[in-house]
Amino acid sequence: MLRKEPNVLTPQIYAELRRKVDFQEYLLEDVAQALEKTLFSVVIFDDDRAIGIGRIVGDDRIVFFIKDVVVDPEYQNQSIGYTIMHSLMTYIQEKACENAYIGLMATPNTEKFYEKFGFIQRPNKDFGHGMVKFVN
Repeated sequence: MLRKEPNVLTPQIYAELRRKVDFQEYLLEDVAQALEKTLFSVVIFDDDRAIGIGRIVGDDRIVFFIKDVVVDPEYQNQSIGYTIMHSLMTYIQEKACENAYIGLMATPNTEKFYEKFGFIQRPNKDFGHGMVKFVN
C-alpha cells in the first residue's frame, strides 16, 4: 500500500534511491549534514519500501529550491512524481511570500513534467541560461 510521509528522509533512503537512477553519489555523513538543512521533504513508501523522494532547500520565504525528486525506476509513470511535486508545491505555497523564487534543475527529458507545475524552461526572452558549477 502506498503512503506519503513528510520529513522522514534519511541518508540511507536518499542514497539508495539516487543510486537507482544513477545520480551523483555522496558520502553518507555528507548527506546527513545536508539533510539537516532541508526545509521540507517527502518520502513515498510502498509498504515499508521507500520508492520516491523529494526535498526543498532555501530560506523558507523568498527562495526555494526543489532538489532530489527521485522515483524508483520500477515505480515510474505511476503518478508518484506528481504526488511528490504536489506535496513540495503545497509546502511552498504555505510558506512563500509574494513573488518568491522557486528553482529546480530538471534532468534531461523531464522538463515537460515540471511545466505541469508552472515551471518555465530557460533560456527564453526574459531569462538567460540557468547555470551550475560542481566542486571537485
